[in-house]
Amino acid sequence: MNHQHMHWLGHASFRIEDGATQIYIDPWKVSPKAPKADVIFITHAHYDHFSMEDIGRIRKEGTALFAPKDVAYQIKGTVIAVSPGEVYNVGELKVKTVPAYNVNKKFHPRQNNWVGYVIALATEQKIYHSGDSDFTPEMKAVVTDYALLPIGGTYTMTAKEAAEAANAFKPRMVIPMHWGDIVGAQTDFDEFRRLFRGETVIKQPER
Repeated sequence: MNHQHMHWLGHASFRIEDGATQIYIDPWKVSPKAPKADVIFITHAHYDHFSMEDIGRIRKEGTALFAPKDVAYQIKGTVIAVSPGEVYNVGELKVKTVPAYNVNKKFHPRQNNWVGYVIALATEQKIYHSGDSDFTPEMKAVVTDYALLPIGGTYTMTAKEAAEAANAFKPRMVIPMHWGDIVGAQTDFDEFRRLFRGETVIKQPER
């Protein structure tokens, strides 16, 4: 499967090209030379996912932002305040929100209504970015071609838990994230790749 249109910017940050449309998810530590964003998705309020500085760096007139309510009220301009388990359309994009929360730790409480996103591109390819989440019951129902899943543990799923999740909802390809910065190491990536029954792709951070 082609994955050249997906760029890992390190940690949980991605840039996705949908034809000429530039999509960012949780932009953090973005290069000053980064292309301007048409759409920005924010999964939750933590500083390494919601960075006003990085949003300001890539935002242009007309950039649409999707964010949970506690983040959305802090941003001016075109902002869609999202809730878990909803469907949204913007231009060619169809977006579904998936609850993102911890089941056995307290960093990401379910009542915060934070989210992951399933984004359907113009090509009808689906990309799921789980946000900071554990393996939740709702995740089992996700339908996607690609999954961007945290593997670093501590705040999110471990590599083993992420592999169990991926083996349950069966994306064709997983790009592990949330490792190599703050938490997670190469050993986590290696463990995930060993346990996941689909294709695992390692990306080098583009910064």
